[in-house]
Formats: sequence, structure tokens, C-alpha cells
Amino acid sequence: MRRIGLACAVAAGLLALLALQGCAIRPLLYDVRVEPAVISPNADGVDDVTHIFYKLGRSADVSIYFVGPDGKQHYFRKERRRSPGRYDVYWGGVIRPEAEETVQVDEHTLMAVRQRVLPDGEYQWVIEAVDDAGRVARETGRLVIQDADTALPELLNFSVAPRVFTPNQDGVDDRVAITYYLTKKAEVYVYLVDDQGKKYPIAEKERKVERGAPGVHLYDYEGGVDRGADPPPDGTYWVVADAEDAVGNHVTVTSTLTIREGGVPRADIVQARVEFWPKIVPLGGTLYFTATVENFGKVPIRTSGPPPGTPYRSDQNFNTLGHYEEPGAWRLGIDFETNSTGRPYPYRWAIGSDEDLDIRIVDGREWRYLLPGHRAVVTGSITIVDPPPRNPIYFWAGLIHEDVRIDAFNDHVDPQQISIGY
Repeated sequence: MRRIGLACAVAAGLLALLALQGCAIRPLLYDVRVEPAVISPNADGVDDVTHIFYKLGRSADVSIYFVGPDGKQHYFRKERRRSPGRYDVYWGGVIRPEAEETVQVDEHTLMAVRQRVLPDGEYQWVIEAVDDAGRVARETGRLVIQDADTALPELLNFSVAPRVFTPNQDGVDDRVAITYYLTKKAEVYVYLVDDQGKKYPIAEKERKVERGAPGVHLYDYEGGVDRGADPPPDGTYWVVADAEDAVGNHVTVTSTLTIREGGVPRADIVQARVEFWPKIVPLGGTLYFTATVENFGKVPIRTSGPPPGTPYRSDQNFNTLGHYEEPGAWRLGIDFETNSTGRPYPYRWAIGSDEDLDIRIVDGREWRYLLPGHRAVVTGSITIVDPPPRNPIYFWAGLIHEDVRIDAFNDHVDPQQISIGY
């Protein structure tokens, strides 16, 4: 029995020794192949890429690079950690420049080359592995690149206007136009990015030039406010455009954009209450009203005249008084049953007097705003000069966000029956 035990122990020791010897003699880097040896990276579907194979006998940091005719090294992979095993990867002639190629286009705009296809020529490929003990294994060979598509997908005349953007639907700098000329077919993605790396995508405006096709491209950005969403928080952002063509040439253009006073504007007629008087108005007499408007949102809301208290005749409207519709302006309006003027709320007033409003002067022009959390009383009058087709008739109020919308809760507010005496 002792002899049998001793024999088993010797056998186990021999097996362990053989296993250790097997590990020790296994090459660090072996079975390396790069084929085909001639590629034409131009996205025609024929020999666009080469297939790289290699095996590792133990853990190592692996680099794959190509040495050009000028002796410069172009890295495809650099010191990537790999475990023992078999590896293969495709390469289509694309490298990331070691030193980023960046051009200052103007004071706001930078253009950087992220990836580019190597030009035609004969290269030496190198696959190098360095294990944990610092031992180096290296295999090399020859690779030819021909008919390569090295043209970059440039975004010429990249423009962002205005630079300061207030997405709050007040009709002043509510939208940003982003334009560029794309020199070749490519996938282009445009987005904002903040200093924390958070991205906000920007959709391209549909035009005759298809997305990704060479030509002029336009992005009409409103921060999502038109869809009822809050825009990105106030601050300064990078506007980024990434363009990558079919072979991997990749260009990034960046510019700057500042957002201020962004948000969805919100206001209503307080308690949905309007006071009309008198309830019986003689023909030629005057109907009066008063209502209170509140800005319950987070951004200022712009308004325009005529000021509260302005009198109308029933045969007038805001246009005849010279206060035409202004996109983005808020006004309180009065409408009535049997209105045949062709426009809703023909009688309109600013949603506050100058004492209630924040007056700003921009480029020599005055803009009036009701600030968040503020209220203002609106009054006015209408002198009835023509007999209505129906009597009595209903009058009501509405809060109009001109050329934007009339919210349901601000439309047809507090209708009241008024008799017109003859």
C-alpha cells in the first residue's frame, strides 16, 4: 500500500511539473495573421478592410500600429489590456491622430479631426504584446493601402445665431439657427453639451437637401419649448456637430451658445373672473370690463399695447388702432357672440400698465414684461355704435399668446350676457 501511495504522489508531481512547463513554453504572442495584405478603404465593398488575428499565451498589454513610409507610427490600438486567448479584429485604414488636429475657425468655433483614413502607400504592420514581467513579443508584416477615400466630411461655414438664446416664446431670440455646408455624404449629429457632459440632441429641419447629403443644412432649435417641454437650464453650452463618412473619416465642429430666461411661459386670468358692466348698454353707450392677469410660470412674459384703459369703438379692432399682432406677445382680449370680424378677440390690451411691467431697452427698442409671480389689473371699454344681429349677446375674455396659442383655460373665459338697448 505504501508503494502504491508513493507512486501516485510521484505521478501527480510529474503532471503538475508538465503543466507548469506547458505554461512556461507557451509563446506570449503567436499565430499572428493580417489578411488581405492589400486594402482599398473607399466603401465600395471590395477589400475595404483587413482582418487581424493573434493569440496570447498570457495576460499582456497589446498595441497594434502601422508604420508609414516616413517612419511615423499610426496606432489602431495602444496598450490595451488583454487576457490569454484568441483575438481577431477588422481594420479599415482608420486611425485617431496622436495629436488632435484642431483648427480655430473663428472666435467661437473649433474644428477637430477625430479620425482619418491613412493615405495610399506601403505600411509595416506591428502587433506588440508586453506581459506583466515586461517581456515584449512583436510580430510585423507588410500592408498596402490603395485607392483610399481620405477626404474629410467638412462642415464649412458653421454658424450659430444668435449666440444668446432665450427660449421662452416671447418672440425675441426664441430660436437658434444652426447652419453649415457639408462637403460629402456623411452621418451628422448635432447636439448641445453642458459642462457635465450631458447631451441635448437637436433635430435637423426638413428641406430639399436630404439629411447627410452634401449641401447646406439647417437646424431650427427652440429648446423644446414649442412642445411644452422645459429647455436646458440657463447657462453656456457647446454646440457640437459630429460628421462621419462611410469609411470612418470623422470631423467635429464645436461652437458656443448661451441660454437665458428659458422656460415655458404660463399665465392666466385670475380665478377665471371678468367683471363686465353695465349689463344693459344703450346703443352708443359703453361697456366696461376689468380682469386680473397673473404670470404663474418661471419666465417673464412679454406684452404689447394698447395699454389698459384704452377705449375701443365696436367698429374698431386692435389693427385699426395700430397695435398689430406680435409673435410671442401676450394680450388680454374681449370677444363676443356673432363676431363677424374674421378674427377672434378683436379688442385687445396689454396685460399690465407700465407701473406693473419690467421695461427693457434692447437695440433702442422697448420691450415690456410681466415678471414671474406678478399680477396686473387690465381694464378697458368698448362703445357700441352698431346694433348687434342678436340681442342680448354674450361677451367674454381671453388671454392670447399671439402667434403661439390660446390655452383652453384662457379661452372663452367668464361669458356674460349683455343687453344692447335701442
